[in-house]
Amino acid sequence: MMDEFGLYPREEPFDPLGVMLFKALQVIAFLFFLALLAVSPDSKDGKIESKAEFIITMDWPDNHPDDLDLFVQDPAGNIAWYRHREAGFLTLDRDDRGGANDFIVVNGKKIASPIREEIVTLRGVVAGEYTVNVSHFQATTGEPVQANVKVQKLNPTAQVIFDDKLTVDHTGDEKTAVRFRLDAEGKVINVDRRPKSLLETFRSSWRNGADLDPNTGVPRSGVRVLDRKSTRLNSSH
Repeated sequence: MMDEFGLYPREEPFDPLGVMLFKALQVIAFLFFLALLAVSPDSKDGKIESKAEFIITMDWPDNHPDDLDLFVQDPAGNIAWYRHREAGFLTLDRDDRGGANDFIVVNGKKIASPIREEIVTLRGVVAGEYTVNVSHFQATTGEPVQANVKVQKLNPTAQVIFDDKLTVDHTGDEKTAVRFRLDAEGKVINVDRRPKSLLETFRSSWRNGADLDPNTGVPRSGVRVLDRKSTRLNSSH
């Protein structure tokens, strides 16, 4: 309503009913928010709801063209790697081929990802020793490459059981990052870095000791067949 000078007043008349309705809506909204908090599950620090028991990651410098591979062996001898991505409870979730496949095509254009990382998850617990190795599949640059390997236990709370670096320096180079042992409940009872070739396991299990029972040290088959080269070496002693 205009005043006698033809101007609108600076402030609208006070409406107590409108203010009361606005305040009532604020109270209702606040009570609704409290109700949502009451029915939501409790969260605890470090609590991760995950179907995986362990996650093993290996990464190397961003945008690096070299191809590194992650190999993980379980106590039963199953090995997860790029040609066998599901082995027992082990799953290779991503095979990163360095500069060869780290891109997607959108509208005919390549969008590259700089991240270099491979991930293996363990979705069940088998008591015994697990071995984590890194292999330098293709040394495009001809230079040594430093990789970081991390093993995390996810349940019941997140826990890093290993996090360290290693270097591979030529095509075919293989290094053991870590070996860790679990009990029947999934508790980590030992961690060490004793070398063990998993690539050699593919060629001959006894050369690598993969045919030995980890508890007794006795071959599972009961018999170890020596090749001619090893026979000559033994006879020379």
